[in-house]
Amino acid sequence: MNGLNARLLCVRTLIRSIKAKSYFNLALTHALMDADALTPQDTALCLKIYQGTLERLLTLDACIKAHASRPPEKLDLEVLCVLRCGFYELLYLHTPESAVVNLWTETVKKLKKTSAAGMVNAVLRSFIRGGKQIPLPDDDTGRMSVTYSVPLPLLRILLADYDAETVTAFLADAMDAPPIYIRRNPLCENSEAMIPRAEPVPGIPCAYLLKRRGETAAVPTVIDGKETVPLDPYRSGLVSEAKAMGRSMHVQDLASQLCCLALDPQPGETVLDVCAAPGGKTFTIAELMQNKGRVYAYDLHENRVGLIRKGAEKLGLSCITAQACDARQTEKPSADRILCDVPCSGYGVIRRKPEIRYKTPDEVSGLPEIQYAILEASAKALKPGGVLVYSTCTVLKRENEDVVRRFLAAHPDYTLEKPWQNLPALAEYGQEMTTLFPQMLGSDGFFIAKMRKG
Repeated sequence: MNGLNARLLCVRTLIRSIKAKSYFNLALTHALMDADALTPQDTALCLKIYQGTLERLLTLDACIKAHASRPPEKLDLEVLCVLRCGFYELLYLHTPESAVVNLWTETVKKLKKTSAAGMVNAVLRSFIRGGKQIPLPDDDTGRMSVTYSVPLPLLRILLADYDAETVTAFLADAMDAPPIYIRRNPLCENSEAMIPRAEPVPGIPCAYLLKRRGETAAVPTVIDGKETVPLDPYRSGLVSEAKAMGRSMHVQDLASQLCCLALDPQPGETVLDVCAAPGGKTFTIAELMQNKGRVYAYDLHENRVGLIRKGAEKLGLSCITAQACDARQTEKPSADRILCDVPCSGYGVIRRKPEIRYKTPDEVSGLPEIQYAILEASAKALKPGGVLVYSTCTVLKRENEDVVRRFLAAHPDYTLEKPWQNLPALAEYGQEMTTLFPQMLGSDGFFIAKMRKG
């Protein structure tokens, strides 16, 4: 049956990743590598349904609850995942409705859940007869939760930190395909001419938008030290082009580039990047320093440190020294500038890693103490007059402003500075503590606080 293999691979991978609580894009990458050859069309379909289902789990479960005789949490995981994928395809793809019903009914049989085939068929048909309407709660917060598939506990925190308009725009952006940015290596001769099918970002040196939003392309991602295929397949030849470009560029979101511009490292200085892997910011720092001086890059895990070394060699950046250490404990060389891009909840990048939104607040409640410990330990290495940048890829104030205020209260010799004062296009966005949202400059959600030691 046409498309059955793609759907079967999709749902099996979804089931495995939920059971293992693994990175969802890493799980799918491995599944695609191990699978029998799929056509490009089947691979694209598998990826589309897989990512879309992940992004909209709560939306889909609300639909299932309205049409199934048992609530989602009472269904076998295999049956639940089949229904989620089927509802996603009915809602968001253009597959003929009868084909969707038939294919997902066959899929549940292939999962050895033949007894559930009639139920899957009936529930999908019930949804179609009902006009494929998403049932929404009466209250505003509940409607946002179902519409954007964000659990209520996280949504309440976001709404406590920001106004509803800001939160709505942020969550709506996470439903769209994320843009892919690259940074051109200015130290590579003729690098500008080598950038493939990209547009320069106005006002931000060496930053390029690789493809227009909504299209897909194929630049690899690094998760826990392993290169993976993004959930949106890059199928326009950009993977081979990017690899062929060698040292002329590296993939880096705009927020990370802006973080390095806030640090503003200068040639000949000593700079520490204390939570550096996989190394994107380290590379940008070294490029801004014209490969002159010394950049010390640290990470807790040796396998991730290897990524930094490999990337530095590829880009021809000889000023980088990478080593494994615990940023909270290891003594570090005296530095002119320090970047503390600390481990965080990651809620700023849900458009790239949709499973992050389903973390419970309890799972990340201990992060502020870790973040503060890293900041406190790193600051000991900063020279008087030096610059310390604290950053995260989350938008939660408990991990951002609250950590910085605690640090400033304990260290009155540090003062906040606005970033990017030498870049007119960015000056209006730079506050003494800056939270970036996609609706501002197109970057991921991100936090930056620039401090100078007196």
